[in-house]
Amino acid sequence: MSIFRRRGTVHRRMLAVALGTLLAGATARADEPHFFRIGTAGTTGTYFQIGGIIANAISNPPGSPSCERGGSCGVPGLVAVAQATQGSVENVDLIGKGQLEAALAQADVTSWAYHGTGIFKSRAPITDLRAIAALFPESLHVVVQRDGPIASLKDLKGKRVAIGEKESGTLVDARIVLEAAGLTERDIKPDFSRLGEAAAGLRAGTFDAFFLLGGYPIPAVSELAASTPIRLLPIGEDLFDKLKRRYPFFSRSEIPASAYPGLPDDVSTVGINALFIVGEAVPEPLVYAITKSLWSEATHNLLLSRSPTGSRILLAHALDGLDIPLHPGARRYYREIGLLKESGDQQ
Repeated sequence: MSIFRRRGTVHRRMLAVALGTLLAGATARADEPHFFRIGTAGTTGTYFQIGGIIANAISNPPGSPSCERGGSCGVPGLVAVAQATQGSVENVDLIGKGQLEAALAQADVTSWAYHGTGIFKSRAPITDLRAIAALFPESLHVVVQRDGPIASLKDLKGKRVAIGEKESGTLVDARIVLEAAGLTERDIKPDFSRLGEAAAGLRAGTFDAFFLLGGYPIPAVSELAASTPIRLLPIGEDLFDKLKRRYPFFSRSEIPASAYPGLPDDVSTVGINALFIVGEAVPEPLVYAITKSLWSEATHNLLLSRSPTGSRILLAHALDGLDIPLHPGARRYYREIGLLKESGDQQ
């Protein structure tokens, strides 16, 4: 076992000991907060927004009023925080190292990391990744100025294009989509700026386009569209069929014109589910309580009131497209409510 893997194991054991007291000692140690980190992505994207809402919903700091008295309906004693990161790739790595308890991550990146395939084929599989739920579908955005000359992906040749941060899921899928369109990074002028910088660059004309995978409406794109007329490049049927044959996790996605100010038309693109994942070492009672809180009416109302994406986070789709095991705590909850059978389920 390498030094890297040994350190990850030590981190996970320390995490299990620290969190294992959370529920068992909730009554005796109710005045002591227990922290739970949720990796997200850049602060101007959907992951950070949704991660922050979920962190707020599942938290119930010591001394808070009870749910019945109008206080938090989260897990007693838990203080969850949304942590900004570079995105999905970094998130699964940090869970594997024991440096995050949970994260939001793309379904494709999570699958590759767990199985040691795709972009992780030259690395050790991160086999302690576990699922809590599929949250919402993410749509690929390829954003350009509305009055510019770029009408298709092939028109990106020779252009300066922001394709995502170095450890982001956006970068992974941007490369896949460019390849399917007959382009490589050598055919464009690639940039790895953060989302906010990419949007500012498109507004200023220093970028010709930028890629982003996220649940619409994405705050940074909404802000950009409010001041700069934009278009989103479509993914045509031929390109989608090519992607789907090689990468079955892609699905068809439609971004409505109403998603962003001034968007001229609905846009057909591709999508992937965003997952709420957790490390195997997080205790079963805690994950059970978090899962129960995630799907409570209070959390649903909070999501609806604070994010347009919140309306697409539905219990009926909680198990859609999962390719890693459910955490036992989440499994117990879904069995209790009848979403999973007592035996013979696939997760």
